[in-house]
Parts: sequence; C-alpha cells; structure tokens
Amino acid sequence: MKEELFVSGRNIPYIDPYLNIWHWEIPVYLFLGGLAAGIMFFAGYFTIMRKEKEMQATVKYAPFLVPVALVLGLIALFLDLKHQLYFWRLYTTIRLESPMSWGAWTLMLITPLSMVWVASYTREVFSRWDWKFKILYQLEELIIKNRKSLAWAMMFLAVILGVYTGILLSAFNARPLWNTSILGPLFLVSGLSTGLATIIWMSKSKYERKVLSRLDLMLIGVELFLIIHLFMGFLAASEVQIEAAQLFLGGEFTVVFWVFVIILGLIFPAIMEILELRGFHIPIWIPSLLILIGGFVFRYVMVEAGQITRYLY
Repeated sequence: MKEELFVSGRNIPYIDPYLNIWHWEIPVYLFLGGLAAGIMFFAGYFTIMRKEKEMQATVKYAPFLVPVALVLGLIALFLDLKHQLYFWRLYTTIRLESPMSWGAWTLMLITPLSMVWVASYTREVFSRWDWKFKILYQLEELIIKNRKSLAWAMMFLAVILGVYTGILLSAFNARPLWNTSILGPLFLVSGLSTGLATIIWMSKSKYERKVLSRLDLMLIGVELFLIIHLFMGFLAASEVQIEAAQLFLGGEFTVVFWVFVIILGLIFPAIMEILELRGFHIPIWIPSLLILIGGFVFRYVMVEAGQITRYLY
C-alpha cells in the first residue's frame, strides 16, 4: 500500500479536476488571425506610402490569402464553440469591456474589408477576369479611387485584430500565465512577423524582400525583448506566476518553447535574414517557414500552458 500525505486541499491527483477547455482550434484561430492582421497592416502601410509598384507582393498578391485565413480561422473558432447555433448573439450587442465582443465586431468589419481589397486587385492579378455586371465595374472604380482611405481603415483594424489575439488570453485573470498586459503587444508583433514571413516567401522582387527582411529583423528583436520582459515580470511577481514561468524554465514546455519558438522560430531566421542582406544566398522559404512554425507553436504552447496554471486558494 502506498501512503501519501496531502498538505493542501488543492491539486490532489485524481480528485481535483484538470480543466482544459481550449484545444487545437484556438491556437489555429489565433495564428491565422495574427497572420491575416500582419499581411493587411503592411498592405495598407505601403499603399499609404505610395510604394505599390515596388511592393507588389505586399500590396497586391499576399492580401489574397487574408480572406482565406480569416474564414479558416473562424471555422476553427466555430468548431470550438459549445453552443454553435447561438454564435449570432455576439452581434446583438456591443460590450466594450469584453475582448470577445471586440474580436467579434473587428472580424465582422475586417473580413468583408479584406474581400473588398482583394476584389479591387482581382483584374490586375488575373488578366482574364471579367465582372459579369456593370455595377461591379462601377464599384471597382469607386474602391480604387478610395483605396488610400481603405488602407487607413485596414491598418487600424489590423492592429486591433493583432492585439486582440493576445488580449483574448490576458483577459482571463484566473490564469497566471495569461494575466499580463504584455500578451497583447507580443501577439501583435508576432502576427506582424508571420505576415511579413508569408509576404517574403511570396515575393519575387529582391528589393521588396530586402525591405521586408529589415522590417522583420526589427520585429524579431522587439518580440525577443517582449518575451524576456514577460518572464522577468513573472519571476518578480507572486508565487503562482513564478510557477507559471517555471513551465518554460525547466518545466514540461521548456524544450518545445526554447527550441521551436526561440531558437528555430526567431534566432535562426534572424541569422539567415542577416546573411541574406549581406549577400549570402539563403533559400528564402527556410526562414519564412521557420517563422511561421515558430509563430504557431508559440500560440499553441501559450494556450496549453496557460490552462495548466491556476491560483491556489
């Protein structure tokens, strides 16, 4: 017979339940939302800067992925819902204190906006494309005339969407790992970086890849800075947040986080981009793929680890 002594009334194996309510659907949703936000932000930015001709993959081609990413992300979110037939109730009210309300309405605005943006470039990208109705030509001309205004709106909504993917987690104060204001900016920067990685992979212009690689290096630096301060904040906080940090500093998520997120997802791509900028030939798909994998693993780990952490009381 094995005798055990319990000194706490919490976290008793096989007695206290282990709560895990979010599975693979949420990391997929967060990743695709951040990716779409990154592509839309830079498409709008370079349009405002009047760099459409020099940055064609950024402004014209990569945005075609955005509606697909958003729709797939929403499908993943829908699969996770418990009461799927009542999702429409999110759009019967606006609650400024609710991150989910912000996310629902942002997605309601940004998804059709991304489709409108893509439609304005459809005939340029697909030379044989022809609208069947005259009114569609008129709408296309109207959109093209107001493309700069659309770019401003797209950038604004992209920032909200990117920050929201982190705030969605940080709003859960009962989870020590998520209970930090750094998650919003961190997820935004990570989303911008994955968006740039996708555009770089698609681009055939050396000039465009050079510009985007420099931007991506800055974002990787900011992301590493935020991750360092995330753990510094945890280690200087209460015991439960120290325990949350320990999951990545010797705990069960240490290898996955440091190998796939930090080393392969950030440091290696940064080194490759620096070598590429200095004239070395690096297959562009390698750093781009590593950044995308690292971005997804980061969200998966944060969602899984966050559900393990809890306050003991």
